[in-house]
Amino acid sequence: MTLEADLASQLQYARIAGRTIALASGEQKNRALAAVQQNLTCRTDDILAANQSDVARARDGGLTAALVDRLSLNRSRIAAMARSVEEVIALPDPVGEIIARWARPNGLEIIQTRVPIGVVAIIYEARPNVTIDAGVLCLKAGNAVVLRGGKEALATNSLLAKLIVDALQANGFPPDCVAFINNPDREAIQILKRRPDLLDLIIPRGGKSLKEALAGAEVAVLPHFDGVCHTYVDRAADLKMAEEICFNAKCSRPSVCNAMETLLVHREAADRFLPAIAQRMTAAGVELRGDPQVRTILPEARIATDADWDTEYLDLILAIRVVDSIDDAIEFISCHGSGLADAIITGDPEAAGRFEHEVDSATVYVNASTRFTDGFEFGFGAETGISTNRLHARGPMGLRELTTYKYVIRGSGQIR
Repeated sequence: MTLEADLASQLQYARIAGRTIALASGEQKNRALAAVQQNLTCRTDDILAANQSDVARARDGGLTAALVDRLSLNRSRIAAMARSVEEVIALPDPVGEIIARWARPNGLEIIQTRVPIGVVAIIYEARPNVTIDAGVLCLKAGNAVVLRGGKEALATNSLLAKLIVDALQANGFPPDCVAFINNPDREAIQILKRRPDLLDLIIPRGGKSLKEALAGAEVAVLPHFDGVCHTYVDRAADLKMAEEICFNAKCSRPSVCNAMETLLVHREAADRFLPAIAQRMTAAGVELRGDPQVRTILPEARIATDADWDTEYLDLILAIRVVDSIDDAIEFISCHGSGLADAIITGDPEAAGRFEHEVDSATVYVNASTRFTDGFEFGFGAETGISTNRLHARGPMGLRELTTYKYVIRGSGQIR
């Protein structure tokens, strides 16, 4: 069987099976998710063994340290995956929720209610936790889910997907509610994007190459791409607070999309702030790149090129720029940001208000780290990713973002 025929078969079965999950009660879905959580706990050693084989191949293949970190699991990370399932179980079932209802003068009652999207494909790269997060969220939102992870995590993702399928089957759901694509050929993406008859939505999580691969898609795409995140230290900032926030935003986990990539500092704070933050960043192994004004204060910083202002490093590299005003900071973010997460550190309520209002990103922070742009931190239990799109959903995507709605109109014989 060709790859195209094999994928078409998987998608057709997912479409049929999806009707079952779409009509299931919240209690039925939660029982299946509880079995997923139990499988994660009971099969931790097997998951670690599969992941170690993936990590070994990735290192032999020259994958960067940052990407190896994204790929790697340990007992703590697996336990966190299990907790995220528990959080999703505890959330209200969005399916059937009444968004709005009203009556018309002719007596018609109109009800807007949440329904599943249908069949959702998640295309992602080297983070195996996405298999669990995306799987459980899609299922609880009543969707069939198609999982296509990167080749780097094939063994881990294959096992995790099987644990979900086992849990579904043990609770009376058809196994085809989850379709795992175990063929790492990039041609699979080209096939998926041409099947609007079998797929309702593609959610891609990745970088430039994935964005290019999905160009011209016939299926609706909800992109979760670059995270070029900024932190602006205002002239009215508490500099000790700014130091803690900036260090966290860059160093707590530099390989993820909500990590800070560019630091903007008001010129009136630069002489006082930059030496302290540079010392701490350098001690943590961060390579600093700065504009000419930065380098007069930090001569050890490398010269930043134009490309640095638009680069998502996902690594211990930080671009730094001195700006003359909050207007310059906002304009710079508008030109170079990816719209995922941007922050201001300030004690000036007027500056904070302007930043909140004028920075058009999915998440905008005042005196907090961009690292909070995360479904778990937002109380969603987990996330399928962080949308930088404007339509359908924006920011961390949880259960509600994996639904759409329909209108139910109740009458008593009205005709038009």
